[in-house]
Amino acid sequence: MKTTDTLTPPVELIDEQTTFTLVELCRSCDVEAELIEALVEHGILEPSGKSGRHWCFPASSLRRTRVTLHLKRDLGVNLAGAALALELLERIEALEGRLRIVSK
Repeated sequence: MKTTDTLTPPVELIDEQTTFTLVELCRSCDVEAELIEALVEHGILEPSGKSGRHWCFPASSLRRTRVTLHLKRDLGVNLAGAALALELLERIEALEGRLRIVSK
């Protein structure tokens, strides 16, 4: 009998060139369009295009949306706090990448 680890989320490989429409991003993250609009207003997501249905989100928006949902749901962080946390996480990742290069 095969058991699965319910704590490990499924892995999705997404090409960095992939883009999402508003509907696709909502469907992928199981959220309403109003939440995505709030993420855009707080600078968490930066779509291209005019607005709403014409928005096009880069692949990184999927991760940013999911991290924000985790911060809100599990840690009680508001959207302004989530925006700051995401910025700091990205800075840490960039610094760790530079450190790996320097230590080789």
